Amino acid sequence: METFRSIKDPIANPTFHAHRRQALLRLDLVQIDAPIVSVVSRFNELPYCFTLQSCCGHFLCGGQRDPLNLQRLPGVTSTASVEYRIAYLALCVDNNDAGTSLLTDLGDVPAIDHDYVQFGCADWFWQRQVNSYALQVEPRRYQTRDAAHIEYEEALYIQAVRDTVLSALERLLDARS
Repeated sequence: METFRSIKDPIANPTFHAHRRQALLRLDLVQIDAPIVSVVSRFNELPYCFTLQSCCGHFLCGGQRDPLNLQRLPGVTSTASVEYRIAYLALCVDNNDAGTSLLTDLGDVPAIDHDYVQFGCADWFWQRQVNSYALQVEPRRYQTRDAAHIEYEEALYIQAVRDTVLSALERLLDARS
């Protein structure tokens, strides 16, 4: 997401429903990181949005080399450096009242911790699909990168923030169902 930027206003998109149908036909929940399958699935049940991409965030440290590692960091003190691969949810929203309301709700999620949670747009997503937005968990100083090397203590904090964001998204979806 090297082109992450502030949120854009939605624009008219007469092909939204056709793109949504195509995206849902291509969606393979088996390919989604297990910790966020529920969130992705539930967003795709809303008729005014669909997901584009997602990642639950991956922590690589020590001898860990699997870029899709889903193991939680052990809650111990360590001096190790951690490669953190960004947690994010990218979705497309219809330009209607329900879509606008969803954008407002998603825009409130960064209040969890503005230094680690951002909501905005990625230019390359927008170029492929207008009205696309991304919610990400990433240290603000690295918000335009897909990965960052961080200290272990900060990685533990990011893991906790990510978990809080996922819980907030589940509550947001509960309120919309």
